[in-house]
Amino acid sequence: MAMVDEPLYPIAVLIDELKNADIQLRLNSIRRLSTIARALGEERTRNELIPFLSENNDDDDEVLLAMTEELGVFIPYVGGLEHACVLLPPLETLCTVEETRVRDKAVESLCRIGSQMKENDLINWFIPLVKRLASGEWFTARVSACGLFHIAYPSAPEMLKMELRAIYSQLCQDDMPMVRRSAASSLWKFSATVEPVHLKNDIMTIFENLTQDDQDSVRLLVVEGCATLGKLLEPQECIARILPVIISFSQDRSWRVRYMVADQLYELCHAVGPEATRTDLVPAYMRLLRDNEAEVRIAAAGKVTKFCQILNPELAIHHILPCVKELSLDSSQHVRSALASVLMGMAPVLGKDATIDQLLPIFLSLLKDDFPDVRLNIISKLDQINQVIGTDLLSQSLLPAIVELAEDRHWRVRLAIIEYIPLLASQLGIKFFDDELGALCMQWLQDKVYSIRDAAANNLKRLAEEFGPDWAMQHLIPQVLEMINNSHYLYRMTVLRAISLLAPAMGAEITYSKLLPVVISASNDRVPNVKFNVAKVLQSLIPIVDHSVVEKTIRPCLVELSEDPDVDVRFSANQAIHVIDHVMMSS
Repeated sequence: MAMVDEPLYPIAVLIDELKNADIQLRLNSIRRLSTIARALGEERTRNELIPFLSENNDDDDEVLLAMTEELGVFIPYVGGLEHACVLLPPLETLCTVEETRVRDKAVESLCRIGSQMKENDLINWFIPLVKRLASGEWFTARVSACGLFHIAYPSAPEMLKMELRAIYSQLCQDDMPMVRRSAASSLWKFSATVEPVHLKNDIMTIFENLTQDDQDSVRLLVVEGCATLGKLLEPQECIARILPVIISFSQDRSWRVRYMVADQLYELCHAVGPEATRTDLVPAYMRLLRDNEAEVRIAAAGKVTKFCQILNPELAIHHILPCVKELSLDSSQHVRSALASVLMGMAPVLGKDATIDQLLPIFLSLLKDDFPDVRLNIISKLDQINQVIGTDLLSQSLLPAIVELAEDRHWRVRLAIIEYIPLLASQLGIKFFDDELGALCMQWLQDKVYSIRDAAANNLKRLAEEFGPDWAMQHLIPQVLEMINNSHYLYRMTVLRAISLLAPAMGAEITYSKLLPVVISASNDRVPNVKFNVAKVLQSLIPIVDHSVVEKTIRPCLVELSEDPDVDVRFSANQAIHVIDHVMMSS
């Protein structure tokens, strides 16, 4: 929508463009409707522009979509809320078009306008519109009508409310599946506005009819709203009328409906309460974990930790854990991957003993899974199990698997391991790190994949911050600096990257005495890529070392690089020199 202070120029051109054969010109003009409306004034906008838009049968969906968006925020341009009703006719027409996006946006705009309208205007204009759409000959009108009832209902008098409930009930039994789908999808918003007495009778009757629908696309939308509807009912009413539906749907003939139950079951548990969850929903969930469709098992596996959190540990160990063991050996790699992404979260729920006895073997088997995503999902959540089983057991059981994965053939797995190393190091301590993981960190600096080398350089920085400069000086710096002589220029560039990251953690003295000489010597490298990286590293060292070092050591090197034959080297060097000049002037 155009800004309010936009100059009111060539309005006539914009109006002409509304009728232009060029779609782009019509689209541009539609997006400037507010400019046209301000130029015309409120009265002419109501009497001329809005009727023109109502009659505008543009056949391009993009133009109609843009018009629908504009009309939704057009109340200020027609004279405020008392004239909001003039916006309804064009949006009513747009609610009947074939393009779903346009209809959805028209419903959204009508809801926005209707939620601001005065009660009398809703009764006189909005509710009749809803009734006309609901009785429309073409199904698109009836589909759109379903999304408007929750706006129309609260302001209606009692007789009209009864009529609206009856109309909605008819839409839920419409011959067209698309209409029933729309009615099922919007039922929960409508239910929230209905009085409790009618909720128990009329709405629950509609709900129960929809659960028997022969179209699985309708039934799965019913599942999606079960939790919302359950929260509107009294607990006992919910158990009596919602719970049997959930149990039935968990065994539905359509896998898509069972998938939706698996996806929504955690929210449904809150609606029915802990007792019904233990007695009725746990068996239903176990069935879903063992479903014959992989998609259903994927959805159920992804919720296993959340589900266990609302059960007591004993119930989770006896009923859910056996299913989890089966899923860890599932024939579908996607099921195993979904399980791996949440399995670590079960450790705090089950406690130390059950984690060691029951979960640890599953973790270890998934860490060695053939499918890289499974290994990746386990690695990314290792910290959750460490909090439960402790450092000693972690080092004995999981570390060998972690070391093996550090050399995994899939680079994303190696990357995940690198990102976990600093956390592992802080938990295991310096000595253990030096013995088991130190060599790996150096090995990654010479990986064939750039992302691994870059992550390895960042890893060194985090380790130096964790264990301090003295430890880094003894265990990291010598090995890193030694690699500057590597025959491959990419590895020499990685060393420069590591130096730029390590320098802030090491401090001015070590940077000057150990790191800077290596960078200066690299300025004589035969590869331009290395040399312009030298210039960048020198620029990053300027704030760390003393001004005297900058002037005596860094500037001369950069001046020499600024005369290099390569244009990129000269550019980077000159950029660094400008930074030095700026720093010196500031100080």
